[in-house]
Amino acid sequence: MQMQEERKIPAREEIRSVRVKRHTQEVQEKLERAHVAIAGLGGLGSNISLSLLRIGVGHLHLIDMDEVDLSNINRQQYRLRQVGMLKTDALKEELLDIDPYADIKTTCVRIDETNMEELFAGADIVCEAFDDPVCKAMLVNFVLEKHPEKYIVAASGMAGYGKSNEIRTRQISDHFILCGDGTSEGHKGNGLMAPRVALAAAHEANAIVELIIDRL
Repeated sequence: MQMQEERKIPAREEIRSVRVKRHTQEVQEKLERAHVAIAGLGGLGSNISLSLLRIGVGHLHLIDMDEVDLSNINRQQYRLRQVGMLKTDALKEELLDIDPYADIKTTCVRIDETNMEELFAGADIVCEAFDDPVCKAMLVNFVLEKHPEKYIVAASGMAGYGKSNEIRTRQISDHFILCGDGTSEGHKGNGLMAPRVALAAAHEANAIVELIIDRL
């Protein structure tokens, strides 16, 4: 049986030209200049990363300390073959399979008060994508108090199923955007599931794109 000829990967400029055709030259240049740091690579962060990568956001910094676990597969953008891999490595692998020319920085570390300054120094926009509400508050407060020139996009409330229209985007302050329903918490019978988590992630990604194009 004759082996199928390996398909050639399109050149960087070929990929870019398609994006320019979709987005216009001006918009694409803004997307390419942007630096976005994504803190947490679970159901929110893995989906947000894919959305931003696909439209050509120029510089992504992916931050997480966990490995891919079997329990992640129900809502996160990982594969069974990646179980046991560091999320930073697994997600970068997925992203480069879509765009092998992407500028993707990864840091495998627990984010805390001692390293936030260094981790987010180069970011125009910080995307909060944690599961833990304490970590969410820590990162949001850090950006708002220490770096009011940066934008922070965060999420709260996305558990369960149904009620899609309750997931919304709210402008909390000039540099702070919050996505989600703001209330739902995961519990038995109402856990985190792919569709509603992806809705919240799409809201965050869309808010980031709006900031890049209209504010940066």
